[in-house]
Order: sequence, then C-alpha cells, then structure tokens
Amino acid sequence: MEQLISTIPALPIVSAILTQLLSVRLGRRVAWLSVTATSITFALTVVILALHLAGVAGDPVSTSHDWGVLLNDPLSAIMGVLIVGISLIVHLYSVRYMAEEPGYARFFVLLDLMTAALLVMVSAGDLVTLIVAWHVIGVLLYFLLGHDMRRQSPFRYAFWTLFTYRIGDVALIVAAAILYHAYDTWSLTEMFSRIQTSPEVPGFMGMTALEAAAVFLALAAFARSAQFFLHNWLPYTMDGPTPVSALMHAGIVNAGGFLINRFAPVFVNAGDVLHVLFIVGLVTAVAGSVLMLTQNDIKKSLGYSTMGQMGFMIMECGVGAFSLAIYHLIAHGLFKGTLFLGAGGVINAARRDDGVPKDDLYTFVIERRPARRRPPWLMMAVITLVVPAVVLGLAHWLVSQEFFQKQGAMVLLFFGWVTGAQLIFATYRMRTEHTGRLFTLVLSSFAVVVVGYTLIAHAFELFLYPDAAFRDQMHTASSFNVVWFDIIVILTTIVIVLGWLFTYYAEQNGKRANRLRGRAWLIFYALISREFYLADIYAWLSRALLRTAKSLNIWLRWA
Repeated sequence: MEQLISTIPALPIVSAILTQLLSVRLGRRVAWLSVTATSITFALTVVILALHLAGVAGDPVSTSHDWGVLLNDPLSAIMGVLIVGISLIVHLYSVRYMAEEPGYARFFVLLDLMTAALLVMVSAGDLVTLIVAWHVIGVLLYFLLGHDMRRQSPFRYAFWTLFTYRIGDVALIVAAAILYHAYDTWSLTEMFSRIQTSPEVPGFMGMTALEAAAVFLALAAFARSAQFFLHNWLPYTMDGPTPVSALMHAGIVNAGGFLINRFAPVFVNAGDVLHVLFIVGLVTAVAGSVLMLTQNDIKKSLGYSTMGQMGFMIMECGVGAFSLAIYHLIAHGLFKGTLFLGAGGVINAARRDDGVPKDDLYTFVIERRPARRRPPWLMMAVITLVVPAVVLGLAHWLVSQEFFQKQGAMVLLFFGWVTGAQLIFATYRMRTEHTGRLFTLVLSSFAVVVVGYTLIAHAFELFLYPDAAFRDQMHTASSFNVVWFDIIVILTTIVIVLGWLFTYYAEQNGKRANRLRGRAWLIFYALISREFYLADIYAWLSRALLRTAKSLNIWLRWA
C-alpha cells in the first residue's frame, strides 16, 4: 500500500511532463495521454479507499527528513477519490471544450499539476509539505483562471483570487510556526499525539498555543473557502474556462473544510474558536444565498451558491460535525461540478426556448400570478412550528439515543427546523390549487433528505473518526453556554411567529402593508444588488496595490 500512496500523486506529475514534451508531436491527441493517466490515478485512489473500508490500514510514506511525509488515513483516501474523480470528469469534458482554444497542451499540463498538488495537500503528513502544496494550488489556479491570454478580464479576477489566497497562505504559515514552536515537530501525527497529552501549552496575547494556531488556521480556511469578507474572488472568476470553474467550485474551494478536519485535534482544544467558525459560516451561508438570488448570470449565480454552501460547511465544523462537513463537500462537489459543466448547454437551450412548464410554481415565481385558493394561515403557521421539529427529532433519535445531549446536533436540528419553516412558508405563499399534493411532496422530500443526512453523517463519523472518545470531545468542544443557546432558540422562534403575524396583517390591510413592504424591499435590494459594496472595495484595493507596485518599481529603477 505504501507504494500506491506515493504513486498516486506522482502519476499526474509524470503525465504533465510527458504532455508538455510530446505536445508538438501528438498535437491535439496529447490530451488523451493526460486523460489516461488521470483514469489510472482514479482507479488507484478507489483501491486505497476500498482497502480502508475493508479495515486494511497502511503506514505513512516518509523520507529520511521530517518533511515529505504522505499520510494513509481515511480522510486522505476519501478526499483522493473525490479529487481525482472530479478531475477525470473535467479532463474528459475539456478534450472537446478546449479544442479551439490556444494553449491546448498547456491547459492539460496545468490540470495534471493541479490534480497532483491537491492530492499532496490532502495526504500531507507534515506542515512543510502541506504549506508547499497549499501555496502551489493558489499559483496554479491563477494560471488556470487566466488561461485565455487574449482578454484582460480573466487576469484581473485571477489577481483577486491570488491576492486573497496569499492571505490564507500567510495565516497557514503563522499557524504552522506556532504549532512547531509549541510541539517541536513538523509531523502531524506526532504533533496530534503530543496535543492529546499536553493541550495547554502557553501561547501569546492571553491565548494558548492551540487557540492562537486555531485562529490562523481558521483564517486560512476562510480565505480558501470564500467566507464572508474574503469571498469576492469566487463569483468573479467566472471569466475563466468552464472546466476550471467546475474544478474550482467542485474541489479547490472545499480546501477550507478539509483543513479544519485535518487539524480537528487543534480545534477541539481551542476554546471558543469553534464558535467563531459557526458564526462566520452562518453569516456566509445567509449572505451567499441572498446574493445568489439577485444574479442574472447563471455562472455568477452558481458562484454565490457555492459561497453559501461553503458557509454551511464551515458552520457544520463549528458545531462539531466535522465528518458531516466532509460529506457536505463531497455531495456539493459532485453536484456543483455537474451544474458548471452543464451551464453552457443550459444557456444555449434557453436562448431558443426556456422550456419551463407553465405550472403553479412557474406562475408564482416567474409571473407572480398566484392561484385562487390557499390554506388557512394559522394552520400553516402551526405546521411550520411542529412538523420540521418532529421529523428532525425522530430521524436523529433512530440513529443515536443520546443525541439530545450533544449541543452541536441540537444546533443542526434547530437550523434544519428553520429551513423547514422557510420551505413550508414558501409553500403557503404559492397559493397552489392542489395544496394537499404539493404539501405531501414537500414533507416527503424534507423527510428523505433529513433521514438520509442523519444516516450518512453517522456513517461518515464512524469511518473518519473511529475513536469514540475523540468524537465525544468534538461535541463537547462545540458546546456553549446553555442560557445563550436557549436565548437564540427563543429569539428565532419569535422571529418565525412574527413572520406569520406579519403575513396575517398584510392580508388584512392589503395595499398599505404592500407599500411598506415595497419600500423596505427596494432599500434591501439596492444593497444586495451592489453585493454589499465589497466588490467596489476589492477593485479599489487592487488598483491601489498596482499603483503602489508601479511607484516602487520606478523608485527602485526596476522598470
């Protein structure tokens, strides 16, 4: 197994070298060399994962130095299958899609190198290897996004990405320095072992070493996974090739969730840092979802959708559901990669015929023309408060009897309940003629998703974190003051109830309520249509940085 571990990232590197050397001789056929190498790599990653599922564990692959170590654990195995699987799909799609583009062979060389860098990152067993792979991924992404050298726009937004990634790079280097100074080893395995025996190593600024390291690790994850205030690079990189968008949104942007899982022993001993993850993830999830709804460009809309999903992923880590975040990033990666690769076909088809059936949903969302009947608002309000909570409670109770003692699970339950309330409220607003049928479909879909998530999340937790004591430690670390927890629950419940009362008031007062709601909506829409003005700030910072660099070059007589 050790030979397989070292062969898997080596194959894409060899493929990149051969693709470059043989590009002149083989012409467009050189792409199939890259596809073949990626296919073999994917088969090897599947073998490694199958061995782990069968209970066959291997030792890490290491050099004679403290760096260059490759881990062979469940997390690296499952991430390897995801990375190479998506890469293989992107390779196959690019054979025809990029055929008329200049730099055809160069594109496949960069794809192979990106695949290798991602594989090294997820299997890195020491801080040095992790930092190098983390940095190389950002550089390669810059060249992939700016692959079309004939246009200025891709390079402009690729620069945004590179600048944001450098923030994450610096944060990761600082975290690595803190951890090395505290535990005197580059090896992650050895470091995590020492953390379990002595987690309270003094740090600086009133924090322990683990708390300080966790803060910088979180910042690195925020920059790579497009959390709020560090997210603008993600939706504005749509000018790059579609295969790159698919690879980025399906794989590269998930690096934040992977990093937090890799350093789970650090975060569970880092005090309130997990709570910061939850808050940042929650804000990002809401902001990304709202911004997605205001876009008129399908790829940019998908970009903000990815931002929202990354917020959910970080939020799951914040409540101690580390394994659920891995399941989330796998499901989202496969789903979003498919959407991006199919976006071009959807756009072309929509130009000829939107193909949208004129049913109740269409008339409500597009034409704003409701049907004649809808159920009583009071009945729907009661269902909103009761049904999602019952479905979520039963689903978790079937899997784990003691889940009510885990605050992280309770937070996820509550968040799911709010989501279910929103879904049922939307159903009420549709005023469909066939209320019973539509309501049954909504509840059935909700129940299937919840039960599926519960069972799969439990299975992932057992596979990735087989140590029961460590799983309990994760849930304990994510818990917070019960009083604050109860206050949040009560406030959110009040908001939902007030929403239904506002609905009732609007129905009774008609035009007056509509005018008030219209003015508030225009103000809110103006804010989100300008994307909270963060894009303007990014553009100003970019221009200021380039002006400073130009002045420095002239002053030093470099240009």
